[in-house]
Amino acid sequence: MLDAERTKLKKRALGWLIVIVIVAVVAGFFDYGHQFSFLPKFFKAPFRLGLDLSGGTHLLYEADVSQIKDSDRGSTMSGLRDVIERRVNLFGVSEPRVETLEVGNSYRLVVELAGIKDIKEAIKMICETPYLEFKEQRSDEETQQILERQKAKDPLYLNVDPYFVATQPPLTGKYLKTSSLQFNQQTYEPYVSLQFNDEGAKIFEELTTKNVNKILGIYLDGQPISLPVVKEPISGGQAQITGKFTTEEAKQLVERLNAGALPVPIKLLSQQSIGASLGESSMRLGIKAGIIGIILVIVFMLIYYRVLGLFASLALIIYTALSLAIFKLIPVTLTLAGVAGFILSIGMAVDANILIFARYKEEIKKGLTKFRAIEEGFKRAWPSIRDSNISTIITCLVLYNFTTSIVKGFALTLLIGVLVSMFTAITVTRSFLRVFMKEGH
Repeated sequence: MLDAERTKLKKRALGWLIVIVIVAVVAGFFDYGHQFSFLPKFFKAPFRLGLDLSGGTHLLYEADVSQIKDSDRGSTMSGLRDVIERRVNLFGVSEPRVETLEVGNSYRLVVELAGIKDIKEAIKMICETPYLEFKEQRSDEETQQILERQKAKDPLYLNVDPYFVATQPPLTGKYLKTSSLQFNQQTYEPYVSLQFNDEGAKIFEELTTKNVNKILGIYLDGQPISLPVVKEPISGGQAQITGKFTTEEAKQLVERLNAGALPVPIKLLSQQSIGASLGESSMRLGIKAGIIGIILVIVFMLIYYRVLGLFASLALIIYTALSLAIFKLIPVTLTLAGVAGFILSIGMAVDANILIFARYKEEIKKGLTKFRAIEEGFKRAWPSIRDSNISTIITCLVLYNFTTSIVKGFALTLLIGVLVSMFTAITVTRSFLRVFMKEGH
C-alpha cells in the first residue's frame, strides 16, 4: 500500500477514533450517572427493570369474549388493554406493563405492576368493567362559578368538573351497540361511526337537539376520550365523529368506545408476587455474570491474540458502554432473560474480531505487510460476518414479534447487542488497528 494512501486512511481512522472515544465516555457517564453527583439529572435516570429484578406483582387475566363477534374481538381487547393501562397509571404504579395474549381460542391480559403496595385494591380496580358515558357542556356562567369556588378551595367543588356534566337523561355505554372505523368516500379521511340501540337512539336525539353547536363530551372511566361538537340534531341512532383524525387516532378511539360499550368481564387466573429483596438478589447475580463474562472474553483475547486482542478488548469495552446506554435511552425493560441476551451478545461481539484476525494471520503468511494484511483481513472476513449476523438478527426479529414478553426481552437485548457489535468490530477495531498498527512484516 502506498505511504500516501496509508497516511490518508490513518488520519481518517484517527478522526473516527476520537469521535468514538468521546461518545463512549459520554455513554459511560450515562450508564453510571448515579455515581457522579456533578452530572445533570438526565444522566442519573435509572435503568428500567422488569419485575424479576425490581420486585412487584404479575397478574394474568382471562377475558370473556363469548358475547363479542369474532371480527371485533381483537379491537375490543386492544381497547380493554388501553383502559386497564390508564387505570393503573392513575393508581400511581411506576412503569406498568399491560399486554394482550391470544392462546388458542382464549384471550388473556397480562398486567405487571412494579413496586405496588395495595395489590388487593389494584386487582379490584382492574376487574371493574370500563365505564363509558356522555357529558354535556356547562354554560359559561356555571363554569365560571365553579372555577371561582374551586379557587376559593370550597370542598364541595374541588372534585367537580367545571366544564362538563353528566347528560340528562343519562347516556352511557350500555346504549351504544358498537362503533367502527369508516372512511369518507370523497376525501378518504377516516371517521368514527356510532350505532346506538333503540332506547339510546331516542336519548341521543334528545341530547343532540338541545346541544347544537355545543360539545357533547365522551368519557371513559372519568377521562375524556373525545370532545365532538354537535352540528345538528341526530335521529335514527347513527352518528359520526369527524375531525382531523389520523387513521391510527380514529382506530384508537373506536377501540376505546367499544371497550366501554361492549362488556368484557375478566377473571384473574394467576397472581405472582416477587419481593424486592429477591429482585435485588437476581440483579446482583446478573451484573456479576456480565462482569465475569466480559473479563473472561478479554483475558482470552489477550492471551491468544496479544496486541490484536488488546485492540479487540478496548472495542469490547466501548461496545458495552454503548449497548447499556442504548438500553437506558430506548428504554429497554431489563429482565433476567434480557440480561442473558446481553451476556450472550458479549461473546458474539468478539466473533467478528476473531474472523478478522484469522484472515489477518493468513495474509501475513502470504508475505503481506501488517497494514496491508489488516485491510485484506477485514475485506475477506466481511461476507462471513455479515451473513452470520443477519441470520441472528432475523432470529431475534422472529422471537420478538411472535413470542411472550420474557422471550421478547431476550430477543431485544440480543438484537441491540448484535447491531452494536457489528459497528464496534468493523469501525472501532479497524480504527484502532489503522492508527496504532506499525508497518512491517
